[in-house]
Amino acid sequence: MTDPRGHDEASEPTPAASGAGVTGQETPSVDDRQSLGDSVSAAFGAAARKSGLGAVADGDAPTGKALLSAMGGVRGLVEAILPGLLFLVVYTITLDVIPSIIAPVALGVILSVARLVQRQPVTQAVGGLFGIALSAVLALLSGRAEDYYVVGFWTNGAYAAALLVSVVVGWPIIGLIAGYLMGSGTSWRSHPGQRRAMRWLTLVWVAMFAARLIVQLPLYFSGNVEMLGTLRLLMGIPLYAPLLVLSWLVVRAVFPKPLQQASA
Repeated sequence: MTDPRGHDEASEPTPAASGAGVTGQETPSVDDRQSLGDSVSAAFGAAARKSGLGAVADGDAPTGKALLSAMGGVRGLVEAILPGLLFLVVYTITLDVIPSIIAPVALGVILSVARLVQRQPVTQAVGGLFGIALSAVLALLSGRAEDYYVVGFWTNGAYAAALLVSVVVGWPIIGLIAGYLMGSGTSWRSHPGQRRAMRWLTLVWVAMFAARLIVQLPLYFSGNVEMLGTLRLLMGIPLYAPLLVLSWLVVRAVFPKPLQQASA
C-alpha cells in the first residue's frame, strides 16, 4: 500500500502516516468522513422537516394549510383534543373516575382502528392511545381523576428541561432545527445575531412548557379536576399553534433563504 504522500510501503511509515491505526485498520479517509458528515446532515435535515416547524415552512409566511398540517391535519387535531375533552365532559357529569377513563380509552381505540381500516399511518394514533391508556391506568390505580393529567406534567417537564439544557450548553434545539431546515446546518452558531435569536426563541418554548406546569400543577394538587382539564385544553393547541407561527417568522427573519431556493 502506497502512502498518500508518495512514500513506498517498504519504508514502513508510522500508523499516523500510512492512515492505519494501532490495530492495523485504516482510518476513515477524507472522502469517507465527508460522506459520513453528509449523511448526518441529511438525517438531521429530514428530522427538521418532520418537526412542527418544518411543517409550516411553506413560503415566507405560514399558510393555514401548512399550520393545519403541522397539527396533524383535521384528524390529528381530533385525536389530540377529543380524548381529553371527552374525559373532562364525562367526569364533570358523573364525578366518577371509571366511566371518565373508559370513554377516552374507547375513543382512542376507535380512532386507531379507523386508521388501520383506512390504511393510514397509525403512529400518531397509537402514540396517543398509549398516552391515554397510561393516563387512565394512573387514574385508576390512585382512584383520583386528577392523576389522568400526570403524564402531561411529565411530558411538559421533560420538554422544558431538554430545551433549557440545550440553551445552557450553547446548542439551542430550536436553532438546530432551524439551521438544518434552512440548509445552513450549524453555521448559525458563528453568527452572533442568529445565535442570540435562536437562544431566545428556544427560551420562549421553555417558557410555554413551564407556564403549563406553573398554572396547572396548583390545580392538580388542589384536586380541581374541572378547571385543570379546561386549562389543559386551552393551553394545548391554542398556545402551541401561535408559537409555531411566531417561531417560523423569526427563523425567516434571521436566516437567509434555504439553499435550495437560493440556487434555483
